[in-house]
Amino acid sequence: MAMRFDILTLFPGLCRAVLSESIPAIAERQGAVEYHLHNFRDFAKGVHQSVDDRPFGGGPGMVLKPEPVFDCLRHVLPQAGQAHMVLLTPQGRRFTQRVAHELAGKPRIVMLCGRYEGFDERIRIGWPWDEISVGDYVLSGGELPALTIVDAVVRLLPGVLGDEGSAAQDSFSEALQGGLEYPQYTRPAEYEGMKVPQVLQSGHHGEIEKWRQEQSRLRTQKRRPDLQQQ
Repeated sequence: MAMRFDILTLFPGLCRAVLSESIPAIAERQGAVEYHLHNFRDFAKGVHQSVDDRPFGGGPGMVLKPEPVFDCLRHVLPQAGQAHMVLLTPQGRRFTQRVAHELAGKPRIVMLCGRYEGFDERIRIGWPWDEISVGDYVLSGGELPALTIVDAVVRLLPGVLGDEGSAAQDSFSEALQGGLEYPQYTRPAEYEGMKVPQVLQSGHHGEIEKWRQEQSRLRTQKRRPDLQQQ
């Protein structure tokens, strides 16, 4: 059965542009995943279908109203089986490769992409969200974080990458003990005076594996020592 993503967004065209290319598109063609995009502006009332309003108590910016989001969720959630609900927010838990593996085990994920100054708090407390942040910075909306999560999760689904060992050797994978990936080389063996390490040309798989593990350790120690402390 295909994994299903339901993405609630004011910019479905932005999402579809990304999902129709590269690995996300391959996964969809293979039947490994389904993408369903829902514009919650379609559920807004009034002539202008406004989805935002000024914050109570004053302050800058506009805040997403609860009504269109609640109505959209009530329309979307019954369309398929039980869903894991993800709210994209800088205040959520940090998205990591471990979280990607966790989400890849869910049959259905519903994601809400915010815009403007933020959500009416009742959107947050009214539903059982898994609040996720892709980093300690603020973007204009939740679409790019949602697409980041989709891409990271979809490439973990069985058969999507073709070579089953590909994702297993990525940076932050268990095979590398959560560290960074080792250096990679391809032909030619020498280019502008820079040579491919001899061990990689030796054909000795045991020595190659030892070299890769050591290079992963050294690269992690130099570039991301925080990963070795976890």
